[in-house]
Amino acid sequence: MSEPIQGVEDALDRLEQAVASSSDAGTGKVSVATVLDAFGRRSYGPLLLVPALIELTPIGSIPGVPTLIAFLILTTALQILAGRDHVWVPGFIERQRLRGDWIEAADSKIRPVARWLDRHTKARFRPLVRNPAVKLAAFLIVCLCLTVPPLELVPFASSIPMATVALFGLALLVGDGLLMLIAFLGVAAAVGGIIAMV
Repeated sequence: MSEPIQGVEDALDRLEQAVASSSDAGTGKVSVATVLDAFGRRSYGPLLLVPALIELTPIGSIPGVPTLIAFLILTTALQILAGRDHVWVPGFIERQRLRGDWIEAADSKIRPVARWLDRHTKARFRPLVRNPAVKLAAFLIVCLCLTVPPLELVPFASSIPMATVALFGLALLVGDGLLMLIAFLGVAAAVGGIIAMV
């Protein structure tokens, strides 16, 4: 898609369209590559936000899913740090196929939250959504993602770092510097929460 994504609901709409139009539709599955193409590989915000939001739904309780999502997000964050202008994902990740019914279930859970977020976020304090703040955010996202595999051993613990990643993704998606600042503060809260849970 050539048009920039306008908000969280727009990102979900594109995800929904990707599932419906996927060449794997007959199997009820959609490839990671199809999802990435739906978002546009120059759009870092939705590639951080939507996977993190999906992890926060009941799908995140499926063994292995949080780690797969964290690896995808980590790959994106590393490329922000490297200054790449579009997202590259390893072929073995692109070929992973996700169940369409899982995505549709996640969409139904996220959609009301997406509407609320679109109403309450906006472009503001723009210096906080530019470098070097973006590079710092990417570094912190990498650190948060690295905590996910061991946290899978503790029920729902992986949702703590993913919630903070979702804040960073939303801030980049809508250009909201105030939300970026909240996300930076959220890292400290996430670390405290992880320590408390483990």
